[in-house]
Amino acid sequence: MVLSVLAAFMLLSAGISYLSNMDTGYYPLLMSSLLTLLLGCFPMIFVPRTDRISTKEGYCIVVGAWIVSSIVGMFPYLMWGGEFSPMNAWFESVSGFTTTGASILDNVEALPRGLHFWRMATCWVGGIGVVMFTLVILPSIGKSKMMLSNVELSSLAKDNFNYRTQTIVKIILSVYIGLTAVTTLLLKLGGMCWFDALCYAMSTCSTCGFGTKNTSVAFFDSAVIESVLIVGMAVAGIHFGLIYATVTRKQNNIFRSEVTRFYLWTIAIAAILIALSLRKADVYPSTLTSLRYALFQTVSCITTTGFAIADCNTWTSFAMLILIFCSIVCACAGSTSGGLKIDRLLLAVKMMRNRLRMQQHPNAIFRTKVDGIPQDKDMLNTVMVYTVAFMMLILAGTFTNTLLGADLMTGFSSAVACAGNVGPGFGEVGSMDNYAALPSAMKLNLTFLMLLGRLEIFGLIQLFFIRWWR
Repeated sequence: MVLSVLAAFMLLSAGISYLSNMDTGYYPLLMSSLLTLLLGCFPMIFVPRTDRISTKEGYCIVVGAWIVSSIVGMFPYLMWGGEFSPMNAWFESVSGFTTTGASILDNVEALPRGLHFWRMATCWVGGIGVVMFTLVILPSIGKSKMMLSNVELSSLAKDNFNYRTQTIVKIILSVYIGLTAVTTLLLKLGGMCWFDALCYAMSTCSTCGFGTKNTSVAFFDSAVIESVLIVGMAVAGIHFGLIYATVTRKQNNIFRSEVTRFYLWTIAIAAILIALSLRKADVYPSTLTSLRYALFQTVSCITTTGFAIADCNTWTSFAMLILIFCSIVCACAGSTSGGLKIDRLLLAVKMMRNRLRMQQHPNAIFRTKVDGIPQDKDMLNTVMVYTVAFMMLILAGTFTNTLLGADLMTGFSSAVACAGNVGPGFGEVGSMDNYAALPSAMKLNLTFLMLLGRLEIFGLIQLFFIRWWR
């Protein structure tokens, strides 16, 4: 079913190529669509259908869907050629579906419109999850729908969804499409053409960062467009359940959410600190200009979008450090953002505070609460385990990158950027650079980090443990 959905998007991309005077992307996209549809229909016809699947099978389906989607996503790139070697095509495909937004293209503008749209389609489908997207638009598949949605949605993401599974997936898609449509319209009014507006809106709402220009958003040099993207990225980083509740005027909304307030305050404080640092170092001529660049790059990093309007390699070390912190922490659970999630940081801070209070009052009982609701011990334990696992993943990625020849800044920042699905880092993979010059072994390592980060580590790792299958 996932492959059939991807085949439809390939066919839509081929249609855009056809309308663009049958550009060079038409036949690669058309042939890729037919091949993907064939691969999708074969098991539909010959494999017996079942409405009941186990938890293990659910994990296999979700993880397998992500991997197979990334493989078939290579087809249009390989058939088109250009800069797309097999490794580069794999890297670009994984980067799109995981909404990392890291690219191997030196000349993005050389791509035909159809391939541009396919790149955006991969990140737009990957934004809410390839399996979740399929569950929303296809007819009911029985109890399997509940199982698969529970596997792909993290426990933190489910917190603000007090609905049945079928309703949850509809809410997610309705918010997603609505946000994309509004952002497209505002970007058009801001001065973009319709095609660029749609592409950048899809990339913004999926918090991916793919663009149609070599210099990303800096190409437009427009404060209006930047403002629209800042708001779009920031909103896409908020829990979709809270966005829906706010629009429908429910009590549990953005304005009452402790996590959302913490997220917005983090953006504000980080942007102000970066702006002061840039102004003090005379990187920009005025405080207002410094704040403009600082706010955009802060929101871009913390939402894991990865758009750029400046070369952050020229910024101060203090500014870089804050952006790395934002790239690790990232936005809210239940959004299209990757990374550690600001929810886990908030819970960790509260747990540390309670620990200090317990040392002062050994006989007292303190509960960790969010929005006044006590969090159970299993949830808190899961948060701490995942936090440690995420930091270990970054450490392992850095170690492997430096072993393969990267300098420390490039190795560390690329590991953070790919594990957190952010995209740009520092050093050789800065905001105005790309990943083209890295060796193939390092690209393979980084795609593994992207998949681990997008599937929140344990979903992918446990498939490699033999005992789990018994």
